[in-house]
Amino acid sequence: MFSRLSALTGRRALFAAFGLGVLAALALPPLYLVPVLLLAVPGLLALLNGAGTTRRAALVGFAWGLGHHVAGLYWISHALLTDPWRWGWLVPVAVPGLALPMAAYVALVAAVAWQARPGWPRWLALAAAWTLAEWLRGLLFTGFPWNAIGTVWAFHALPLQGAAFVGLYGLSLLTLLLAGVPALGWRFRVGGAMVLLVLGGLGWLRLAAPEPPPQPVEVLLVQGNVQQEAKWREDQRWPIFRRYLDLTRDGAARAAAAAPGRPLVAIWPETASPFLLPADAAARDYAARTLPPGGLLLAGSVRAEFTPEGRVSQVFNSLSAVAADGRLLAVYDKAHLVPFGEYMPLGGWLPVRVVQGGLDFSAGPGPVSLAPGGLPAFSPLICYEVIFPAAVVDPASRPNWIVNITNDAWFGFSAGPYQHLASARLRAVEEGLPLARAAQTGVSALFDARGRELIRLGLGEAGSVSAPIPAQLPVTIFAKFGNIPSLICAMLMLLVVAFRRKSSERM
Repeated sequence: MFSRLSALTGRRALFAAFGLGVLAALALPPLYLVPVLLLAVPGLLALLNGAGTTRRAALVGFAWGLGHHVAGLYWISHALLTDPWRWGWLVPVAVPGLALPMAAYVALVAAVAWQARPGWPRWLALAAAWTLAEWLRGLLFTGFPWNAIGTVWAFHALPLQGAAFVGLYGLSLLTLLLAGVPALGWRFRVGGAMVLLVLGGLGWLRLAAPEPPPQPVEVLLVQGNVQQEAKWREDQRWPIFRRYLDLTRDGAARAAAAAPGRPLVAIWPETASPFLLPADAAARDYAARTLPPGGLLLAGSVRAEFTPEGRVSQVFNSLSAVAADGRLLAVYDKAHLVPFGEYMPLGGWLPVRVVQGGLDFSAGPGPVSLAPGGLPAFSPLICYEVIFPAAVVDPASRPNWIVNITNDAWFGFSAGPYQHLASARLRAVEEGLPLARAAQTGVSALFDARGRELIRLGLGEAGSVSAPIPAQLPVTIFAKFGNIPSLICAMLMLLVVAFRRKSSERM
């Protein structure tokens, strides 16, 4: 099969590359068909073997990347269909428009890999260049590290344990190396199987380690299942707010019966409150009445600042900490905003405005640790702030846990919410910190510091669930050193390949 792929030229090679990229997307959440990578990655290497020139190799990589990202990011169109009369015409543009720059990274990877000699040097070069390209993708142009290839292991905590040592990009490096071995000899295949067994054994040992006692606080995740089309309608403001009040009150009563005397913290999703909690004392008072004495609410809400004339000057996507007596204890403003979703890039020069309302959201200060009302210190992350490895906690003030609130209602019943959930799970393992996630329509979940799922509210469910906040673990190797070890390893691999090529040219 791979030899036939190597013989393809012209458009047939590009169509084959596109199809292999689509096939590789099946390994991503929520399908997790990881074995397809054993065809898709060796297939890409075979196509590169027959490319002939750097330009052809780059085109093959671009086609592979385009298929991969169109299939992996199709759910972006759901956000536009929440208002189809206004934005429906953008549906055939949005997904390819995002996939094209993502494919450019794969084109660069393919061009670099083609410079190496066929066989194991090209295999090493592809895996190393891919890892470095994913890291760059998470940095450049505000960053978009969505669907890094290492997320294919997020179907269970066992294969994710390596993230505590090497992080997401290290997992991507290992994934590409393992997926590429069918293109090599039997020795590499046996070696790959042994590496996989060793990694599985290490993961099992880490999960089998004794678990410290949980933190003395009960967390209540509240999921209203409010559809995006209804979210900002004036006639729905009070019904939506009342739904969250009722779910919180019922959940708090169940939690008190199950764990009497344990302090409670309720978490509402991103912009769950249709009222501006930081400025609306009456809304805070209503919310506070659902809490037991000493309880606390962490709620997503828009925050606004006003001019002396009373006009709105700035708006923030915020998390508000509300005490049981209605006091506002703390506010966190989202720092990493979504281009086109929360602000328009290029200072308004684009001819179309997708952001709702007349103002862009303003950015907050970045990763912080909050401990309102004596709550164990947590790192607040709003929406896709959770997808950035090594950028989710304040290193100068390490928290005890992570809180991620999000509004995945934009993406309906699609792969998007599950892909977002996978990123959150990875951050818990990388940092060795439990993570509580509240989503508007799902998936809401609580993960322990090893990435095990403890409670969940599925996509499209309305309800509330509670559990004690798990204990944090000692600082992981990844939390200490971040992406540096994985990036150094990738660069050393490229140096080995370059040295091998130079040595062969001299012979």
